[in-house]
Amino acid sequence: MPSPASAARRPDAIAQTGWVVSLKYTELGAFLRSRRERIRPEDVGLVAGPRRRVPGLRREEVAQLAGASADYYNELERGAGSQPSEQMLAALARALRLTSDERDYLYRLAGRPLPAPGGPRSHVHPGMTDLLTRLTSTPAQVITDLHVTLVQNPLAVALLGDQSGFRGREASFVYRWFTDPGARRLYPAADHDAQSRSFVADLRAASARRDAKDPEARALIDDLVGRSAEFAALWARHEVGVRRGDRKRIDHPALGVVEVNCLNLCSEDGRQRLLWFTPAVGTDSAGKLELLGVIGPGPALSPFPGAAPQTP
Repeated sequence: MPSPASAARRPDAIAQTGWVVSLKYTELGAFLRSRRERIRPEDVGLVAGPRRRVPGLRREEVAQLAGASADYYNELERGAGSQPSEQMLAALARALRLTSDERDYLYRLAGRPLPAPGGPRSHVHPGMTDLLTRLTSTPAQVITDLHVTLVQNPLAVALLGDQSGFRGREASFVYRWFTDPGARRLYPAADHDAQSRSFVADLRAASARRDAKDPEARALIDDLVGRSAEFAALWARHEVGVRRGDRKRIDHPALGVVEVNCLNLCSEDGRQRLLWFTPAVGTDSAGKLELLGVIGPGPALSPFPGAAPQTP
């Protein structure tokens, strides 16, 4: 536990956050350190190297995985620094492969309210995170049943653009599809009608599976009905169908049209999906996908002007 003298050296942080210096301050750092030390570099797609002297990951590696500065993460492990935001805690939980119970413990130590079950930034199941880490040669990402992207591998960012900067209702790709014309640049115009029908049918299945009164799904649907005549008309058809896999044509600004098979693996409760994209047989897409790692995400794929790395 920090001494009174050390607490006095942090008046600004305490005043700004209201985070009372207590035993939990020290416990948070110890817990982060223990979780960091149990993860092997290869578990998260990193190269161990010949001169690794610490068990598990280095502090700067965790910071990189969580999108935080190395200095800030070092402060957290030392039981210092400002109170981490809910977004930062979610990023740390993903980086450290925390279980749901461990994630909740992390939030409690940090003095933050627990995330709502199934919320738009819900915790990624460690099993899905592990699978995503192993999919190094194909684009892959984890999304919710409301089409909120939770985490992407680098090839998915290169193919689809960085989806991490969206907040609020715009975090759902279905919402953006029907309210932001720029979202449709991902697909050739000839495919838009089919994509719209598929999105709406999938959303209906998700809302029924969650519960007709689920506030998150209900708010999303009501907002879309009010804002998009196209969505309202499709919703009135009562078509339903879970997207378990399909063939897509993605209009990449540098590679042109890339035809892929989109496959998915659903979590047990159906609220999360691991999507991965493989080249369609009989096309030139295999070579195009190999170029993704070299090209990276171009400026034309920046999906949202306000997108920015997460901050503490």
